[in-house]
Amino acid sequence: MKLLLDENLSDRIIHRIIDLYPDSEHVKTLGLTNTDDLMIWEYAKASDFVIVSKDSDFHQRSLLYGYPPKFVYLRIGNSPTSKIVQILRNKFDIITQFVNSEMESILVLA
Repeated sequence: MKLLLDENLSDRIIHRIIDLYPDSEHVKTLGLTNTDDLMIWEYAKASDFVIVSKDSDFHQRSLLYGYPPKFVYLRIGNSPTSKIVQILRNKFDIITQFVNSEMESILVLA
């Protein structure tokens, strides 16, 4: 399971979750910062990533188009990086079930 973290999340998260989510990336390391959401969406779709973001635009796109890609929506407001890492680590089983589901396109975590 590969996560693609949006630019509204710290790129420092990756090295703290890579043991659970191998091959995950941040848009910054892929040269996708300040890129239109559609380009990020299409990249994630073509590369089999699950998008993780606090951006409601991805939520709307996911409702409209479904998956792929799947979308993990972090509804946590302004939170420290440590809290986001904790959520992604603590919710690993839930995220895995979501990714393996044939029915769901959005997972909201708060």
